[in-house]
Amino acid sequence: MFKELIISIVIIISIFSLDMFTQNYTEKSVERITEQFSNLKKYISDDNAENIQNTIKNIDDDWEKIHDKLAYYIEHDELEKVDTAIITMKSYIESKDYSSAIAELDEGKFVLEHIQEKNSFNLQNIF
Repeated sequence: MFKELIISIVIIISIFSLDMFTQNYTEKSVERITEQFSNLKKYISDDNAENIQNTIKNIDDDWEKIHDKLAYYIEHDELEKVDTAIITMKSYIESKDYSSAIAELDEGKFVLEHIQEKNSFNLQNIF
């Protein structure tokens, strides 16, 4: 009986610690990408072509790294929505359709914040 209790406690502690780790990683990742989205939106408003291209490159690089890790524990449909928003935003910027690019940035930011809320540990998500 004692052995089963110890094993159960270890499993519960492992589950909670892994959940906290993934939640922290998700929060930091979403924060970093949304900050870059906000910077890109500012650069688009200022019509600063050099900063726009640098920021797009940074977003691509960061998202590629983050996507690979988030794919282990987040639904792929949610991540594909962010991928689609980034690709569409890049094509709008290349065609100089800045208002549509900003709309895609906002959509990508919304989906990222939704992912963060959906995977957070709170009473609403438990029940």
